[in-house]
Amino acid sequence: MKINLFTLFALLFLSSTSFGKEAPKPNIIFIFADDWGWEDLSCHDHPYVKTPNIDRLAKEGTDFHRFTVASAVCSPSRTAVMTGHFPSRYSIDGHFAWVPQNAQRGMPDWVDPSSPSMARIMQSAGYATAHFGKWHLSNNMIPDSPSLLEYGYDEYGAFNCSGEQMPYDHDVDRSIAFIEGATKESKPFFINLWIHEPHTPFHVIPKYRQQFEHLEDEADNIYAATLAYADERIGELLDYLDAQKLTDDTLVIFSSDNGPERKPAGGEPKLSYDSATGAGFGTAAAKGTTAGRKGYKASLYEGGLNVPFLARWPGKIKAGVIDGETILSAVDLVPTFAKLGGAKLPTGYEPDGIDQTPALLGEPQKVREKTLFWRCNPRFPSNKAYPDHWAKYAVLSQGYKLLANAKLTQVELYDLKQDPLEQENCIDSAPDVFESMKVELNQWLKTLPTEPFGNVFSSLRNNETK
Repeated sequence: MKINLFTLFALLFLSSTSFGKEAPKPNIIFIFADDWGWEDLSCHDHPYVKTPNIDRLAKEGTDFHRFTVASAVCSPSRTAVMTGHFPSRYSIDGHFAWVPQNAQRGMPDWVDPSSPSMARIMQSAGYATAHFGKWHLSNNMIPDSPSLLEYGYDEYGAFNCSGEQMPYDHDVDRSIAFIEGATKESKPFFINLWIHEPHTPFHVIPKYRQQFEHLEDEADNIYAATLAYADERIGELLDYLDAQKLTDDTLVIFSSDNGPERKPAGGEPKLSYDSATGAGFGTAAAKGTTAGRKGYKASLYEGGLNVPFLARWPGKIKAGVIDGETILSAVDLVPTFAKLGGAKLPTGYEPDGIDQTPALLGEPQKVREKTLFWRCNPRFPSNKAYPDHWAKYAVLSQGYKLLANAKLTQVELYDLKQDPLEQENCIDSAPDVFESMKVELNQWLKTLPTEPFGNVFSSLRNNETK
């Protein structure tokens, strides 16, 4: 009896100390580039761009080929990442600009700080949270926009925000310093590393241009040099994780906020100036590529939405694998990161995305459970310079993608499983699919607000919008 009791107590002790322990929370670094096209990686077979450090993430992790952002332009795309909601739920269909332009387009001046926030959710689970790099959920031209601290970040250094503009290339140095502090406190860390490249202006450094002297076209040289500098900074971060033995405990994701910018006509690269990041070359040097996907930035075709998504977490995420099946979306990131970090979603909060943890850990999802929607402010009718920028709405459901103008007088339907490059409009051969998706679109539109709401307006509206 004594032996049995001893054995019982021993088993209970082992159970409480071994099986009762929670799985360790992964550190998370989400690298979000700006206008980085799907093909603008050497691991995606770009003809001259070299990205050996970012390629490590594909070699040591999984390359998800069917990731789409929730908008083809900056601010709404970033809104979706932060909130887990389609940006139109906040009347954010374009980039945040100066106050009169925001008002003219029926937009707020910033994202309401009380909105769902990925950083605040991770913070509630014990994470040290930080944001370094581009913000653009407000604008540096609106001085009374909220501080990033109001969204749940413990520390930040940013540009395209109110207050001091962090030099764009201090992003990785600040990230490393933050990681040092978090590890000293034995806290898991969550970092948004939202890099500037390759958005205009292109800030080039001579040593990187020299690496690509063999490129005769100056625009090609500038573009390759710009990406090389971003890739090297990312390499410094990955090397730091290795040196500190943090690699195996850290999920690193690389992606982009939308497809690449492209200048429709030729011209010589000229210097331009940005009030947030300074002087650099303008859009004539924009040479981003999409590997045959139709459209570019600001287009609801796949060239504007389908961007790189590389995920590495050694021992958890499969290495050297391509997932060409799972339809991942930017609105999936909040529920997925919350699941991985053991965070509870806010009471009453319903994300537009789904938890994609199984897909990240090696179980491709052949059928997406939730429909995806897009709304933007396009040029319509389209012109010769921008032939792929006419669609106001897009819907992705059961493998089909519908594009439509505002009054649904121009519509196109694609079977993305069979036609991922959107070459064959199948609306005549699949009328039932079109009718079903049209119903879904109209039902979704009824759920959207008719105007911005909440703490989202600058005091400058009183003067500048009269």
